[in-house]
Amino acid sequence: MLLADDHGIVRRGLRSLLESDAGLTVVAEAADGLEALRLCEEHQPETLIVDIGMPKMNGIEVAARSQKLDRPPAVIILSMHSDESYITRALAAGARAYLLKDATDEDLLPAVRAVAAGKPYFSPAVTAVLVEDYMRQLRARGLTDTYHLLTDREKEVLQLLAEGRSNKEVATLLDLGLSTVETHRGNMMQKLNLHNTAEIVLYAVRKGIIV
Repeated sequence: MLLADDHGIVRRGLRSLLESDAGLTVVAEAADGLEALRLCEEHQPETLIVDIGMPKMNGIEVAARSQKLDRPPAVIILSMHSDESYITRALAAGARAYLLKDATDEDLLPAVRAVAAGKPYFSPAVTAVLVEDYMRQLRARGLTDTYHLLTDREKEVLQLLAEGRSNKEVATLLDLGLSTVETHRGNMMQKLNLHNTAEIVLYAVRKGIIV
């Protein structure tokens, strides 16, 4: 596990919290984004915990570039921002968890366990904001949620994709052909007006399909 935050006192607190769990080890710490990326390449950690507001290279860019490494880490973003725009950018960059810094003590260990299991994780306060924003958008547009239009199979595909599975993994889990999964995915996204994986994850969080 690698920690990246430009405040030493924050890194020490995070390290102490993480290493209170016997199964977790911090292999390195970084004080800026460029150093975080270099240490990711050097140590190949399973998990990267990175502050969104890092000097030299921000946390979202670090997340995106880390996913291009030979062994990309699962990325947990720490942020002061609960705005949907930040969350969407983090997910699009490959982050698997998004935590608000004022709730790190409660959320960090559950987030680490979730991403280790291949699942996304969001601070409960982030989830609440996403749900509120979504309902406000629906009301403003005079729209209703179209989840009820999905077939049972499309609902299964939605959940597995939101959990971070690839099309190929979904095909294996559901015993379907890859082209069939791609068709279900396309139909599901069209019905829900979703355009990419980040939007799929956000929608699933809002609906309580994943937590």
